[in-house]
Amino acid sequence: MRRSWLFNCSYICLFALAGCSALNIRMGRRVDLSKTPVASIEASLPKGPAIAPGQKLQLVVKVTLTDGKVLLTEGQGKGKVQWKDLKITARVLAVNNNGVILLPSDPRVGDGQIGHVTVTIPSQPNVKSAELDVPFRYNIAFVSNFSGRRGLDGNNGMDGMDGIRGSMGSSDPNNPSPGGDGSDGTNGEDGKDGDRGGDAPDVDVFMTLQPGSQPPLLQVSVSALGQRRLYLVDPNGGSITVKADGGAGGSGGHGGRGGRGGSGGLGMPNGRDGLSGSDGRSGFDGPPGRGGLITVTYDPEIGIALNAIHVSSKNGPPAVFKERPVDPLW
Repeated sequence: MRRSWLFNCSYICLFALAGCSALNIRMGRRVDLSKTPVASIEASLPKGPAIAPGQKLQLVVKVTLTDGKVLLTEGQGKGKVQWKDLKITARVLAVNNNGVILLPSDPRVGDGQIGHVTVTIPSQPNVKSAELDVPFRYNIAFVSNFSGRRGLDGNNGMDGMDGIRGSMGSSDPNNPSPGGDGSDGTNGEDGKDGDRGGDAPDVDVFMTLQPGSQPPLLQVSVSALGQRRLYLVDPNGGSITVKADGGAGGSGGHGGRGGRGGSGGLGMPNGRDGLSGSDGRSGFDGPPGRGGLITVTYDPEIGIALNAIHVSSKNGPPAVFKERPVDPLW
């Protein structure tokens, strides 16, 4: 029964998407390339031309029609050409159906290579494909974060209950009676304290020069908790920050609001209003976790390129730097 329900939902969603596409074409917001004569296509990376490991970039495809009119792809291109009418293949890079390309974060994937993207129009095989080389760059600010988790926030206190209004008396001068007093509101509940932040693990960093790279690049390995992350860093403009900060403590919960006192009942004389309850105390923020020990072992050949690494271990011990020969990391 559940499988049938999921199938029906999927069918409805696909039908709706197809309907939206057809409506956009009828409204002139999109074009159908299978029915539009194309002279040529061209691909570009407006935020490129190069891409860094772990980075995503959006392709834009320019389509020139046989009448000379130029159209761009939807999305970042803000045009009328639908990505579903194009086929995109890539070498070294990953690419999705919406023209977003990704270079995997592991630098070994693209080491010594150049990415390449090919775009075609399946419905018009005679149109020459668009070819685009995508070089790789390493002059960005990489971050390797092994910081502790943030503590959980404390729960808010419950609000106090409002007092009950006093009973009605009588204001009849021939038969007066006093109004009843309103009852007091109850106190608000105290907020709960935030939890302690998580501790960061100790982190080991190894740095050496990439063999034969021009300009010189740094191979960097960052390891903790059985995980090993690799980076290739261009010290001319690039950097890597290794973080092992203690997690921030959770915020204390807000104290509950004291209940309002009930109003006195009308009469001769009127009843007294009840007292409002006290607001609850807000909880205290949780203490931070312990920062991890960062140990950086670097090859002496690195020289002033050591300035490309930055470390942060809040609420932890100072980092330790060791200079000794380090073999290539891959």
